[in-house]
Amino acid sequence: ATGETVTIRWGFWGEPGEKATHEKVAQAFMQEHPEIKVEIWHQPWGDYFTKLQTLWASGDTATIPDVMFLFPVPRYAADGVLEDLGPWIEKGGVQTDDYWPALLESVKYDDKIYGLPRDIGLEVLYYNKQIFDEAGVAYPTDSWTWDDLKAAAEKLTVVDGGGRVSRYALGMEGGKYSLWINQNKALMLDDMRNPSKCTMTEPAAADAITFFSDMMNNNQAMRDANLSQAGGDAAVFQSGQVAMIIQNASRISAFNEASMNYDVAPVPIPSGGQRAASAGGAAWSMSSSSQHKDAAWTFLSWLQSTNGGQRLYTESGEIFPALQSTAKSAAFLQSQTPPTNRQAFLTEGENARVGRFGYFPEWGELEDSVITAGLQRIWAGEATPEQALPEICAQVDSFLKERGYPKP
Repeated sequence: ATGETVTIRWGFWGEPGEKATHEKVAQAFMQEHPEIKVEIWHQPWGDYFTKLQTLWASGDTATIPDVMFLFPVPRYAADGVLEDLGPWIEKGGVQTDDYWPALLESVKYDDKIYGLPRDIGLEVLYYNKQIFDEAGVAYPTDSWTWDDLKAAAEKLTVVDGGGRVSRYALGMEGGKYSLWINQNKALMLDDMRNPSKCTMTEPAAADAITFFSDMMNNNQAMRDANLSQAGGDAAVFQSGQVAMIIQNASRISAFNEASMNYDVAPVPIPSGGQRAASAGGAAWSMSSSSQHKDAAWTFLSWLQSTNGGQRLYTESGEIFPALQSTAKSAAFLQSQTPPTNRQAFLTEGENARVGRFGYFPEWGELEDSVITAGLQRIWAGEATPEQALPEICAQVDSFLKERGYPKP
C-alpha cells in the first residue's frame, strides 16, 4: 500500500435516476477501496452502444471503459473486445451457482463467460387492485391459466357507447411475444444457440401467437402501436388505461412514487404449459484491452457481491437481483414498500430458462429486422398468424443460411 491509486473507467447507460444510483454505488466502493478511483462514463441508452463501438474501433485503451454494462453480451464477445472472465471467476472463488438457473448462459460465447449479470429481467403480472375491485374480479393467483386471464379480461375491458375502448385489460408490448411461446413449451428457432431453422409455424408456437393476437383483436389487450403511442406499459398502467401489465422489477419504484394501489402475481400459463421467465439481464463485462485488469476485477466482483453492488442496487428498488441469495434476503423480500407479493418474482426466477432469446451474436439483428417486423402485421390486425408466420419463417431461414447457421 504505497498510497498510489489506480483509476479505472466505468461505463453504463441509464436515466438520471438510474445514474444517481450508479454514482452512489461507485462512492460506496471507493470508500471500501481507497486505492481504486472509479471514473464514470455515462451515456443515454440511445447513444451508448454506438459510442462504445467507436471507442473499441479507435483502440484507445485510455478511453475505453475498463468495466462496462452490456446487453446482449455474446454479440460483443464475438468481436474480441471482452475479457474471458473464467480464470478470474475461478481465482476469485465466485459462487456461480448463486445465479438464477440458466442466467449465465446469456453471457457465454463459445462456452466462455464474458460478463456477470447484475439482474435478471424476468417479468411478473402487475395488476391494479382498485380496477379489479371496481369490476368485481378476483385478484390473480399463482395458479392462473391463460383461460383465467381471458375470463378476467372480458370483465376488465370497458368499451363505451361509440365502440371506443376506454379501458383495456392488458397492456403488453408485442416484443414480449417469446414469453407466450416458451410458456407453451415451444421455441422460435429449433436451437436458440446454434439454430438451423425457424419453428414459429409449429402448432404450439403458432397457438401462443394466436392467443396474444386474439386478445388484441377482442379489444382485451392494447395493440402494440397504440401502446407505444400512449407512452408504453408503465404510463398506461399508471393512468388506469389498462388493468394489468407484464413487466420486470424496474417499474416498482415509479409505481410506488405514484402511490398506486397494485400488487403482482406470477404470469398466467397455459394449461399443460410451463413458467418461462427470461434468463437474461444486463451484465458487467471487462475490456480485454484494459491496462488495469486487477483493479477492474476487484470492482466488477464487488459489484456482484451480496454485500456490495447487488445489495445496493436491490435496495434502490430498480432491479430484481441476479443472485438468488440477494433476492431471498431482507433487501428484496422484506422491503416495506409494495408490491406485497414479492414472492412472485422468486417463483418466476426459479423457472428461468433458455429460450426467450437467441444466444448467438446475430440474434438482435434477426429479431429486429425479421421477426419483430413480421409480427407487427399480426399485432396490427393486418394479417392472421396463419398468413404471417410462414412468411416470417421463410425470411428467418434465409437469414440463418446467409449467416452460415448452423455453425459446424
